[in-house]
Amino acid sequence: MRESVQAVQAEVMMSFLVSEELSFRIPVELRYEAGDPYAVRLTFHLPGDAPVTWAFGRELLVDGVNGATGDGDVRISPVLFAGCGDEMPGEVHIRLQVGGDHALFRVGVAPLVAFLDRTDRIVPLGQEQALADYEAELDEALDRILGEEQNAG
Repeated sequence: MRESVQAVQAEVMMSFLVSEELSFRIPVELRYEAGDPYAVRLTFHLPGDAPVTWAFGRELLVDGVNGATGDGDVRISPVLFAGCGDEMPGEVHIRLQVGGDHALFRVGVAPLVAFLDRTDRIVPLGQEQALADYEAELDEALDRILGEEQNAG
């Protein structure tokens, strides 16, 4: 695991659940950057394919450790085993969907919690707004786009 003042990165192994009978373990890079304080990025390294990166809300990942969350393309929920009681689950499912296609992954809670704890040291949950200067970024992007259009025309 590497960490700087502005970013946290970790690699975890996840099970890619192809079907009830078939799954295989793949390395997944978790990344969080203070420059984009609301998002986490997961880069999946599937055999034979180029890496695929998904970005979604850090809070969604935090909430998914304890209960089912997400109602769009990303859904996260604890894996419930019979007889577990109210204990923290040992694993979570991460379901990613594009159109009618979806991929389901299973990962241990411990590495996710350790990663999220490290992100919280950089930008505590609830303090993201203090770092997010989206208006300035939006103004800069619009200026750049308008400048490109003027130069092209």
